[in-house]
Amino acid sequence: MRPLAPVKHAVVRGAVVVATIAACSGGQRPSKKAQTAAPTTSVNTATSSASARVAVARGLDSRRRPAKIDLAPGSPSAAPATTPPAQTTAEPAACPNDMVLVDGQYCTDLEVRCKTKWHAPQNKLWVCEEVERNTRCVGQNKAMRYCIDRYEFPNRKGVRPMVMQNFYQAQLHCAKRGKRMCTESEWTKACEGPDNKPFPYGYVRDATKCHGDQRYAFPKRDLILRRDPGELERLWQGVVSGSQPDCVSDYGVYDMPANADELAASESYGRGPKSNFDNVTTGGPWYKGVRNMCRPKIYSHDESFAYYYLSWRCCAGADGEKTDPRAPKQIKRDFPWSRVVHLAHHSWKLPFNPLVPGDQGYTSSGPR
Repeated sequence: MRPLAPVKHAVVRGAVVVATIAACSGGQRPSKKAQTAAPTTSVNTATSSASARVAVARGLDSRRRPAKIDLAPGSPSAAPATTPPAQTTAEPAACPNDMVLVDGQYCTDLEVRCKTKWHAPQNKLWVCEEVERNTRCVGQNKAMRYCIDRYEFPNRKGVRPMVMQNFYQAQLHCAKRGKRMCTESEWTKACEGPDNKPFPYGYVRDATKCHGDQRYAFPKRDLILRRDPGELERLWQGVVSGSQPDCVSDYGVYDMPANADELAASESYGRGPKSNFDNVTTGGPWYKGVRNMCRPKIYSHDESFAYYYLSWRCCAGADGEKTDPRAPKQIKRDFPWSRVVHLAHHSWKLPFNPLVPGDQGYTSSGPR
């Protein structure tokens, strides 16, 4: 098997740039100074399920007198007044019904000791099969409270995750739903759970729980560049969202490592190869030789990277908190949301796909 060598659809400063390059090459990120503020959107947190309601009993007004009861002639005594039923009010849910609340401590530096591992020469990395119990936080614990999609985008059980959209396009898809891209630490915490497990299901890697270890399919780069429907279908080896009952974290988030790889927003600042772009990839795809753990990230793909196994999921602030659709590094450098929208709609040979899996007429190849 060979190292993965995805095709990239490059966008540089909004201009159309023809490029067919290896996945690990760099890319120039737009850095135009903001001229307009990014909009903020809020997620509807109205609850519609009984499990999200908390009954709050209201006491009766102390000034209210019991109702007078007329007794029939000859009655020996008056019956006691009947207390009216307590009034209740529903407490707003922290997250919409299609999202999961994550409320816990994220460890900035987690010690993970591998007991058993093997080398994957095609990807030039070690794959850990078993991790010592338990992991240990040697960094700082950071309090986090946010909402995350239960499944990969479009967050619909029983359909395939959406693929063949780049980071800007994924941002726009999330924003249209009042959400934003998950950050790398949010994705990791939702996967590790409260106990910081290396895999969402425990300490031993299991490619039958989270769909992985499939044979490499040797994609034809020129056909991927043309978004050829037949080639994209040939390469697909994934499973539909929610079909893996054991691939769920302790927070209740499904299909995180393996199956489709995922985009997330970078929080790596400063200089160096981990700080070049606004996005990372995380979880790893369904191929053999991939780690498929919660914490490892890939920092070498720029914002124009899209591929046949690459999906994402959306996050939002909890408790009705306003959601800025931009990524953290975009916010820090005042990158305008209007620029993100422009780049999402002007990626050479990779149009924004208005349809999503489950919609009538959807194909991963997008508009022709």
